Formats: sequence, structure tokens, C-alpha cells
Amino acid sequence: MAGRNEEELKGVTQLGAAKTVYRDDYAPEVLESFPNKHTDNDYFVKFNCPEFTSLCPKTGQPDFATIYISYIPDQKIVESKSLKLYLFSFRNHGDFHEDCVNIIMKDLIKLLDPKYIEVWGKFTPRGGLSIDPYCNYGKKDTKWEKMAFDRLVNHDMYPEKVDNR
Repeated sequence: MAGRNEEELKGVTQLGAAKTVYRDDYAPEVLESFPNKHTDNDYFVKFNCPEFTSLCPKTGQPDFATIYISYIPDQKIVESKSLKLYLFSFRNHGDFHEDCVNIIMKDLIKLLDPKYIEVWGKFTPRGGLSIDPYCNYGKKDTKWEKMAFDRLVNHDMYPEKVDNR
């Protein structure tokens, strides 16, 4: 299969840009996508962002996390540099951990309309307590909706031993 043509990449503006602009606050408009060339094949795309930062909306203190994003694409794929810039845009954004992961998931659903997606935030402890919110979504009225329910009710049944935070 040949590489991407100009038409397929017309909406991708961040990749290869000579000067990258890092937004100061939440910026979903930086997200970009391109066509999935493998719509005949179901597969996961996974991203790990170990340097995610947001702000506590009450104290203004920084919160640090690893954000895990996994999705099964339908017609579109997220462009990774735009995703990096989008996640960076949370740096000065004040929201609770649970809000951050749900906002990320909903923005990616809006951009991609994936078959399935899940977002898991593993936040480092503050005050001796870590918070690890998880959310997911499966396309309505498809097998992916059932998969989302099954993964949600069985999520984290056997949590890993946490000794690195």
C-alpha cells in the first residue's frame, strides 16, 4: 500500500511545522486526524503520556499523571503530534482528575468517532492518596457498546502493585 497522499493529509498542520506553538490552556482545537487506511481491520491504537500535568481547580497546585489512551479506530486516526499538543494544553487548566480523563475521551470521540475508546489517568499522590479515573465508550448499537460495558465492569479487578509513586 502506498504512503499518504496530499488529500489524506490536508487537515494535518502540526506535523512537520517549523515552529511548534504550545497553547497555554485547554485547546481541543489543536487536535487533528487523518483517514484510517485499514477500516477492514479492527485494531487498537494506544498512547501513553507519562508527563501529563493539570492544575487542581481549588488550590492551583499541579497534578501529575500518566494518561493511557486506547482506541479502536473507525474512519479516522488521531495525529500524534496534535494529541501531544492537546494533552500539553491541560498544563494550566484547572479540573479534577475525573474531569480531565472524561474531557479527553469526549474530545477524541468528537474528533474521531471511534468504534471504541478508553482513557485511564494514573495520577501521582497528593496528601497520600492517588486517584486513577478510568472511562470508556463503545459506539452505540454495535458490539463495541457491549465491549465498553464489559471492560468497565471488569476494569481493574486485579490492580497492579503500585511501588513507583
